[in-house]
Amino acid sequence: MTDHSQQAVVFITGGARRIGAEIAATFHEAGYRVIIHCHRSRHEADALAARLNDLRSQSCSVVSADLNDEQALMTLGEAALACFKRVDVLVNNASSFYATPLSSLTQTQWLDLMNSNARGGLFLAQQLAPALSVNDGSIVNLTDINVNRGMAGFSTYTMAKAALGGMTRSLARELAPNVRVNAVSPGAILWPEHDDNDATQDAEHARILAGIPLGRLGTPADIARTVLFLARDATYLTGQTIRVDGGRALG
Repeated sequence: MTDHSQQAVVFITGGARRIGAEIAATFHEAGYRVIIHCHRSRHEADALAARLNDLRSQSCSVVSADLNDEQALMTLGEAALACFKRVDVLVNNASSFYATPLSSLTQTQWLDLMNSNARGGLFLAQQLAPALSVNDGSIVNLTDINVNRGMAGFSTYTMAKAALGGMTRSLARELAPNVRVNAVSPGAILWPEHDDNDATQDAEHARILAGIPLGRLGTPADIARTVLFLARDATYLTGQTIRVDGGRALG
């Protein structure tokens, strides 16, 4: 019988779809056991877990929680630890993303964006810090290059991601030397799912691509490989944010 007790475990919030799913697959290929967190995407999470478990038996589990639900959030770390009895890497990837024009911004929108992008990661770090410290673990947060650039109509989202960036630097100090905390700041990787692909969106896409020195979108694999590097290989990096944006932040 295979002894799974020494296999490292990664816990990925929002890990069922898009970039989160690519991170899950990348860590799994690297030999990690994977815990996928989801909320509304349970079907996709279960399908991904089934595919990974077919590749390697008993290597992936799914936990579900609404990060807006305080009680669910405060027991999510415990649920993750129950899967494989350890967590070596926490990837705070879960994120709500939508426009909040100042003229129509609501308290509900504020809470939703702050909870998914910032509060969830902070309290999971609190819950999992003891387990992470056992094996010199790592936290990797997914931020956004637009924190520094700004986005008209998306002030709440960028504020939430800025909070996550601040958390990265502060926890890097607080959890050292046993837990490293870093961030990946994606540029244009996937077009938002709410894009309508009409002429206006096509023009906006062309404008964005024109501002990227490498002249193309990145891929979820670009992000996933960087997250893996920070978690597994970058053993003398903490408190850092790596921009994966094709050079867009240069302009």
